[in-house]
Amino acid sequence: MKTAARIWAQPATVAQLQALTRGTALEALGIEFTAVGDRELRARMPVDRRTVQPYGLLHGGASVLLAETLASVGGALCVPEGYSCLGLEVNANHLRPARKGHVTGRATPLHLGRRVQVWEVRIEDESGRLVCISRVTLAVVEFSGVQSTGP
Repeated sequence: MKTAARIWAQPATVAQLQALTRGTALEALGIEFTAVGDRELRARMPVDRRTVQPYGLLHGGASVLLAETLASVGGALCVPEGYSCLGLEVNANHLRPARKGHVTGRATPLHLGRRVQVWEVRIEDESGRLVCISRVTLAVVEFSGVQSTGP
């Protein structure tokens, strides 16, 4: 697998990606895109009243939402205009609790096919400890007359 080449068919800035969060679950949970690299996307999410379960720990569902968001947006940016990506499967292993601060997700592609993409999302706490590892499988679909979710 070539690691040096950029993968984005529809390049985007952090500001453009952040604009996509308005009026969505991402905005409600405080998710912020933080970086667009040559082969990765990053976003962070607060560990606060919006994202914890009753015991004060980061809710696993919030981690899955962050993971699927990063993979889906990344996938949509990798396909040509007129196509987008829809989640088929999400696997998440919750490895360590997070109680405060922010967690950061980093999504990188494992496979970028014409019909299917597979992404890995690593979610870490502020100390760089792995909180959750996720694999997201996406279907690449054609949307006639509709732009992808990219900017």
